[in-house]
Amino acid sequence: MTPSMRPALHGLPLLCLLLLTACQPQAPAAWSGYVEGDYVYVAAPVAGTLTRLAVTQGQTVGAGAPLFQLDDVAARAARAQADAQVQAARAQAANGQTGLRAPQIAVSRAQLAQAHAAATLADAELLRQRSLVTQGFISQSQLDNAATAARQAHDKVSELEAALKTAEQPTARPAELAAAQANTVAAQEAQAQAAWREQQARQSAPAAGLIADTFFREGEYVGAGQPVVSLLPPDHRKARFYVPEAEVGQLQVGQPVSLGCDGCGAPIAARISRIAPQAEYTPPVIYSNSQRSKLVFLVEARPGPADTLKLHPGQPLDVRPVAGASR
Repeated sequence: MTPSMRPALHGLPLLCLLLLTACQPQAPAAWSGYVEGDYVYVAAPVAGTLTRLAVTQGQTVGAGAPLFQLDDVAARAARAQADAQVQAARAQAANGQTGLRAPQIAVSRAQLAQAHAAATLADAELLRQRSLVTQGFISQSQLDNAATAARQAHDKVSELEAALKTAEQPTARPAELAAAQANTVAAQEAQAQAAWREQQARQSAPAAGLIADTFFREGEYVGAGQPVVSLLPPDHRKARFYVPEAEVGQLQVGQPVSLGCDGCGAPIAARISRIAPQAEYTPPVIYSNSQRSKLVFLVEARPGPADTLKLHPGQPLDVRPVAGASR
């Protein structure tokens, strides 16, 4: 062997190692992402003061568990008024059919009960308006209107008390009977609406899950539709990751992927549930030297029911395609 051949022979093992490495299959690069939760924001369609908050942050609740309750004094008074209106309408319809004096008197009594319920409602509303004026939520003119309504309600009670003493049986006519029956139907609809409003002051968990946050404290005023509690059901956790636009064409909904995260142990199996139809630039939360200023597509994947609780919203993820699955 000549001396000129020795350097070439010394570099031969390194060349063979490089060629062998190039022939080995390379592990697919991970896509950067994070865990996101689809929260359920529980609110009441009616307004009122929060009188009871039955849950705390971090608590796990079952479906149907009580969450919170608003002040329902006005709702209960409205329900009582609606019940009295139904009784009055039914009695009036029965009086038109029988033509007897007793049903007519029952109508007057039911109307008087209705007036008492309306007066109770007006008093409750006046008390609530006074509290809201003190807290600066409403103006003095609104309080004056509530006071006027309360006086009128009590005047109506006095009027019906006098009318009950002098109740006379009228001659029933077909038109009057039809009107009484229509009034009964209308009163029943109002009764159902009042019962619904009373029920909506108490809200329960629509599904089992984790109480992620509470937004009000007991004693605070909650507007209609304002969320009081946010709930995170187990199956509402998902992976969101970003795939370069050169690779997204090889993905499809339903394709399996594996999720890796710190402290998760073995990779978590998941399936792609959504591929965004429009590209975007790499979000700042996952900027890196290799990804910066690249066009990517947002992709979402959901794990199986047994693995959802291993994921926590905001947790960074490395997402890889499953070996043997189409990319």
